[in-house]
Amino acid sequence: MSQATITHAGSLPVRLVRLYGGLALYGAGIGLQIRSGLGNGPWDVFHQGAALRTGLSIGTMIIIVGALVMLFWIPLRQRPGFGTISNVVFVGVFADVALHLLPPSGHPVLSWLYVALAVTSIALATVLYIGAGMGAGPRDGVMTGLIRLGLSVRLSRFLIEITVLAAGWLLGGTAGLGTLAFALAIGPLTQLFTRWFPLD
Repeated sequence: MSQATITHAGSLPVRLVRLYGGLALYGAGIGLQIRSGLGNGPWDVFHQGAALRTGLSIGTMIIIVGALVMLFWIPLRQRPGFGTISNVVFVGVFADVALHLLPPSGHPVLSWLYVALAVTSIALATVLYIGAGMGAGPRDGVMTGLIRLGLSVRLSRFLIEITVLAAGWLLGGTAGLGTLAFALAIGPLTQLFTRWFPLD
């Protein structure tokens, strides 16, 4: 079976389940990482810093930043799809729901478990909703655009995460050992999951 066949296999309802399941998993991963108390993921260091500057919730800032990031799609010649718009709207919603439901970690072991689950969830969520073939998310559209220019998934993801981490830290977002673990692990894990859920 070819990679293209694997990527687009399934009826529309199955693809929608993959899309929205992936978006929900992504939001849950964001909530887990933040509740770990060990440092946010790089994008959420930025989202938190921007939220602190504006007084908005992190979920709301995720939505706003997602819409603005799509401007970078123009030079990368990326085209939005139904999944792209869904990502812009729903990841922030799911993240705020997760932050409301998840208790903060009160123990180092639980904190690191949160981080491990967060990174795994976000890596799997990324390939699930991109693999649904309905359009990449705004941030991952930048990643896939860089891949089309010749960069690997691992390298493109790493470069993006480091850039937004620096910007978020300057805005006042919280970074820590959990942030470092996220930045180092998200690329290899995303690459790993593409073996079972190939990207188009």
